Amino acid sequence: MRALGLDLGTKTLGVAISLSGILANPYKTIFYDGTSYEPLIKELKTIIAQNNIDTLVLGLPKNMDNSLGFAAERSLKFKSALEQNFNLEVVLIDERLTTTEAEKFLLANDMSRKKRKNVIDSAAAMIILDTYLKMKGNN
Repeated sequence: MRALGLDLGTKTLGVAISLSGILANPYKTIFYDGTSYEPLIKELKTIIAQNNIDTLVLGLPKNMDNSLGFAAERSLKFKSALEQNFNLEVVLIDERLTTTEAEKFLLANDMSRKKRKNVIDSAAAMIILDTYLKMKGNN
């Protein structure tokens, strides 16, 4: 399995990659204006083709009470856009607290605040993808 983990924000898309189906690694952060998914789809097409990706794992930011808020609705719309543009499996993973977990991971690795800001989204995507890979490994 070759998969991408995706963490959709209001202005960024964190991307992580697993080419082995075992390990997830931060890949990049894609910036967009927050209104159109077109630049994201365009860049993902290139990444998917270059890496022969077969699965997309998208974070679904549920509220702590398990309800879906504005951010979750945005992720669901993005999931639809992904499904319309790619003939790939798109899996939703609960991403509650992944950014907090990513921040702790980066702090533990002595990363400066400036560097953390540049990689936090791809690190959160890595945690989303890692969660999925662990779930698949247990089945």
